[in-house]
Amino acid sequence: MKFVGERRALAAAVFAFWFLAYVAMVLGAHYGFLPPDFTKAFAAIAGVYGLAFFALVAGYFWARWYAVGVGLYGVITSVAGYWQSSPSDREVLLPILLFIGGTHLVATLLLWGNTMSGPYDGQTAWREKLHMDESAVQRLGRSVIRAGVSLPFVLLYALAPKPGGAELVVSIAALALAGLGLRATVKLKTWGVLALGCSGALMLGMAGADLLVHGAGLFALRPALAGGLLLGATAPFLQPMLRWVAAR
Repeated sequence: MKFVGERRALAAAVFAFWFLAYVAMVLGAHYGFLPPDFTKAFAAIAGVYGLAFFALVAGYFWARWYAVGVGLYGVITSVAGYWQSSPSDREVLLPILLFIGGTHLVATLLLWGNTMSGPYDGQTAWREKLHMDESAVQRLGRSVIRAGVSLPFVLLYALAPKPGGAELVVSIAALALAGLGLRATVKLKTWGVLALGCSGALMLGMAGADLLVHGAGLFALRPALAGGLLLGATAPFLQPMLRWVAAR
């Protein structure tokens, strides 16, 4: 399937729609139509979708990977929402969850495949600049996709209402490490991979704490997913890093 330009436009339109949807939620909370507790989290998620839209349109080499990750986040969210809902609520929530999951799945599939890599990671200029062979490109792509999936989960967990104290400090630290780590990893900085790993470890630690306090459920699911995916984002680089250390 070709239609590269059309597929890019449709995928970008999906991310633009969800950017506007979250902006509407922020405005609704600001004017009292929605509870204000999640205003910061919704604003941050709007930024995630806005970045996906802008990067796709601008043609950044990492844009397709990042957007695929955000699309997979939406699919996971809809599945988790269905699983977490009670049987009595599922009839009402099912159409909404199908719309959320369906639009994100469509955007992901539109961007998937070697055909769509041409305008983005298939460009030779950035590969030559960063001295990347095909194997290195594949490693970076897997890392950015996993980080793109995990970033919204980290944002929601870090910016959701909390009583304060150590949990708030640790969650903000995990968010800072994830955001800065993703940016540095795209630039092939070793400390970016380490920052993603540290963020993942912090999120898994908070998932364990939430599991002890609240039991199995959404409280523990979000940080557990985020932590596992962030550690997964570091996995493609572990072997080359270990080889480099061994050579020293």
